[in-house]
Amino acid sequence: METTEAFADTLLAHRLAASPLGVADRALTTRLVYGTLVWQGRLDHHLGTLLRSSLAGLEPAVRAALRLGLYQLLFLERVPVYAAVDSSVRLAQIAGRGAGGLVNAVLRRAAAVGRDGLGLPNPGEDPLGRLAVEWSHPRWLVERWAEEFSVEELPDLLAADNLAGGTALRANTLRTTRATLVEELEAAGAAARPGVWAPDAVIVERNSAALRELAAWRSGHFAFQGEASQLIAPLLDLYPGARVLDACAAPGGKAGHAGAHVGQSGLVVALDRRAAGVRRIRDEAKRLGVPLVGVVGDACQPGLRGTFDGVLVDAPCSGLGTLRRHPELRWRRRPRDIPRLAALQRDLLAGVAPLVRPGGVLVYAVCTLAREENTGVVTALAEAHPRFAVESVATVPDPPPATTITPLGFLMTLPHRHGLDGFFAARLRARA
Repeated sequence: METTEAFADTLLAHRLAASPLGVADRALTTRLVYGTLVWQGRLDHHLGTLLRSSLAGLEPAVRAALRLGLYQLLFLERVPVYAAVDSSVRLAQIAGRGAGGLVNAVLRRAAAVGRDGLGLPNPGEDPLGRLAVEWSHPRWLVERWAEEFSVEELPDLLAADNLAGGTALRANTLRTTRATLVEELEAAGAAARPGVWAPDAVIVERNSAALRELAAWRSGHFAFQGEASQLIAPLLDLYPGARVLDACAAPGGKAGHAGAHVGQSGLVVALDRRAAGVRRIRDEAKRLGVPLVGVVGDACQPGLRGTFDGVLVDAPCSGLGTLRRHPELRWRRRPRDIPRLAALQRDLLAGVAPLVRPGGVLVYAVCTLAREENTGVVTALAEAHPRFAVESVATVPDPPPATTITPLGFLMTLPHRHGLDGFFAARLRARA
């Protein structure tokens, strides 16, 4: 993951699809990859005490081997010490003959010391440093969230970021119901259950790649979409015949969800600046039987004619609410990314604001907890475009659960409170 900007889930799915591994080995591989990424900060802290040289000065393959081996020693009790060490040594040998000896020595030292012998920072001397190492988050992020969440709540948030959830699906109501989909999945051997928060959500405890082999997938009975993400599209004015624009549409989950509500008499325009993204959206819409028009364009300067009843800006963001699914983001993001992305988000909203008809609705959504990217951007929009007024998400015909609605009327889901990705959404009404 250090040598590519690809998301771990995408890269891993491609590698597993091309491998001869069986179901059990694929599951173990997935756990090793995600576990090592989640706990990288804590592993690096321990490795810093075990190495006689700098961890940062080692080859990426050697660092990966050390982290992988130490993760198994500390967190996977069923993996024998010899197996964890041997597999890591073989991985390190990619970097040269001496690398294997280094990895062997360090991991043997770690096994001899044991988990209890690998210390953590003193919480009395450095409470935030202790939390950062203990729960494997970059310190700058822990410091940021310490300003936005209570002292009691912060450890719960950090811990929740490290818990893997099941695979979330959205039942395609154009072709089935949630209850029927659950029955269909269970008949195929998947452990499926209805979601808790979104009315069409189904949670499956199964490798998501295998789900694409089912008849229910080929028949377009479901789409892959996080449960928190499923709460966004209903915040638009979705009714048969409505005209909707999804301005940053790839990979298309929310556009497809909107299309299932407006029907054949409505219009959903899915705009994305990448041609490959638009092709993916069109292919998915065809599989689901969703009426949708895919358009290549930049939402900052959309170049579209006419206006829409509802416009959705699911903006590019820091993704800090999705660390459960994308643990690699915690190590890639930097503090400077947040103001840079907030500026882009303001530009995107300015670009599409004229496309909202008088009396229409603009929904702004991001999968991050950073205040500058959520309430800060909404405040800037309301100041720059006085014709828009914030309207509580509780006013929609099918509102999200009350515990996800903030006192100011925004949608906010949190990993430690709801067991969901962290999402923020605001609904704004254009004055008639």
